[in-house]
Amino acid sequence: MKAFILLFFISLPLCAAMNHGGMIMDETGMIMNHNPDILPKDCPKISKEVDLTIRAGHKFTKGFEGKMFTYDKRDWQAPGCARVNVTFINEDDIRHQFMIHGLPGYMYPKGMFTIEIYGKGQKTASFIVPSRDYTYYIHCEVSQHTEKGMKAQLKVGKGSGDLDSILGLTSALTPDIYPINNTQITWISMLISFVLGVGFILYLGRLLRIKLEQ
Repeated sequence: MKAFILLFFISLPLCAAMNHGGMIMDETGMIMNHNPDILPKDCPKISKEVDLTIRAGHKFTKGFEGKMFTYDKRDWQAPGCARVNVTFINEDDIRHQFMIHGLPGYMYPKGMFTIEIYGKGQKTASFIVPSRDYTYYIHCEVSQHTEKGMKAQLKVGKGSGDLDSILGLTSALTPDIYPINNTQITWISMLISFVLGVGFILYLGRLLRIKLEQ
């Protein structure tokens, strides 16, 4: 009986953070494809440790009209064969992700590495990049968060160019433009509204003057 109780308490931390294949989950979030030590085929060794602290939240969209969420920084650099250690900090009360695409599929299923946090909090995990010069796409895959500003890039080596639509860095592929199409009917309606408004103000002024004269 004592052995059973001891085994029960030892197993509690394991239940709190379950590892399903390449996914580590607990009540605060999820890490997918954490890889601190398996080298890509073209890397004989780790070239450099790159430590990134990345914050996500609504407050970082200040100055970007029409955007709701983003990262505090949206452009990072690393040499080929670097081990990238990401500390992802969510400063909102809703779910956010750091998701990077384009990593080697033979190491990272679907070419992805992801840290997801369900609310305020932080998690740290690592991935190792290949040696090639390439610009990796980073975003939050939660519905509409990419469109609302959560998009970034990691340039390995010289990179392969800048990605579009990164706040403060590159122009939008499809700009948020909302043109006003004032037709003849619109102008007539505005003129009528203006005349009626002026007439109503004059009418109120007349009533006020009559009341003051009484």
